[in-house]
Amino acid sequence: MKFRVLLVSVFFIFILLPGISLAQNRVVVIPLDSGDCNCDQIPTVTSAGQMWMDRNLGAVRVVQSVDDYQAYGWLYQWGRLEDGHEDRGSGTTSDLSSGNVPGHDDFIIPSSSPWDWRSPQNDGLWHPGTGINNPCPAGFRVPTVAEWETEKASWSSNDAAGAFASPLQLVAAGFRGRSDGVVYAAGSNGFYHSSTFNGIDARYLYVLQ
Repeated sequence: MKFRVLLVSVFFIFILLPGISLAQNRVVVIPLDSGDCNCDQIPTVTSAGQMWMDRNLGAVRVVQSVDDYQAYGWLYQWGRLEDGHEDRGSGTTSDLSSGNVPGHDDFIIPSSSPWDWRSPQNDGLWHPGTGINNPCPAGFRVPTVAEWETEKASWSSNDAAGAFASPLQLVAAGFRGRSDGVVYAAGSNGFYHSSTFNGIDARYLYVLQ
């Protein structure tokens, strides 16, 4: 079976940081083929031996430039399904969800550690193969840190230039602040979810322009 990857609301990548709160919504990540889809129907690009979708989830078009806002795509809170909260202009609420599906389209703003939109936390929502809230099209999933590292190792340089020069042409789509729901750093920084955990935090990739 070939690995296939789908770009979901992504951003640049530079270094792998130790962790990030699940609620911090650093864009969604990029999913890999689970072997149960007709991937020929999904436009893809090949990079580091893996097949990726040719644009971010929610993107209007294939990226044209590093700061192409029409290619930014959506911004997901880690572990949530596509329910409207991923829209950059969605409303906000401070009411945490007690279930895996909040039942509304608001971006949830936690007020204390562990800074998660769900209480209690559920670190299996995007787990490879078993995650019940996989936000990706059928047959795709969110990549692990190891899979991101494989991709990053193929770049000409570990910075914004290398990220955009790669076959994925990653854009600086910014992120949505966990404490206020405001979109920051669009056009300058990039953040990418992974399905990997470190304690109470989900790992992600980050790059500065």
